[in-house]
Amino acid sequence: MQKKVMIFDNDEGILDIMQEALVYEGFEVKTIQETDNIFPLLDDYQPDILLIDYLLNGINGGEICHQIKDNDSTHNLPVIIISAYPKVLQSLGDYKCNAFIAKPFNLYELIDKISELVDYSPKIRYTNV
Repeated sequence: MQKKVMIFDNDEGILDIMQEALVYEGFEVKTIQETDNIFPLLDDYQPDILLIDYLLNGINGGEICHQIKDNDSTHNLPVIIISAYPKVLQSLGDYKCNAFIAKPFNLYELIDKISELVDYSPKIRYTNV
């Protein structure tokens, strides 16, 4: 069974590159550029892992990560925050993310980190998030 990756980034070029690489590696991928509420998308797609860019339109990815980790239905969902501004994240805290990857990143390192987190995380039980 293919593992599902959801990527939330407002840069279409980054989304295209990550999607192509992850599909090539055997993952099922859903990309999102904008949303006011990620929980219905999580409930619908039920990903095994979520990748979030830190700087998004209207909200930062750290806040989304924090909401996911504080929700009983999604707190076990592995979250990787990706950012070109690692010092901002270091100064504000990790928002309970499972990993942080700085842009520009090596696709092989990203894929290895995704595989590691997906293989060792407990099964997420989505229920009316």
